[in-house]
Amino acid sequence: MSDIQLDFFDVPSPCVGICQSDEKGYCLGCMRTRDERQGWIQFNNDDKQKVIKRCQQRLKRKKGKAIKVKEQEVESTKQPSLFDPVAKPKADADDTLDFGDFEL
Repeated sequence: MSDIQLDFFDVPSPCVGICQSDEKGYCLGCMRTRDERQGWIQFNNDDKQKVIKRCQQRLKRKKGKAIKVKEQEVESTKQPSLFDPVAKPKADADDTLDFGDFEL
């Protein structure tokens, strides 16, 4: 019955008044593409609902990437623990060792 009721009401625009595009061309406010924003008035309710679902998916992906980037930033700026094993430098085959300072 809820599907029938949706046909009586127009799907409102997801615009929140932040009309700027990100690097991929998605609106920072509603995550719609330029074509989706421009064609909104001509879309039927079914198409509008599909656009909103795509926008929700885009937002989830964007938030997921932001969380991963933030975690990487925290890891890279994190001070090493005293309990972490010390990484030993590896000698390359090209390096020549000078034993002149060693006494036997």
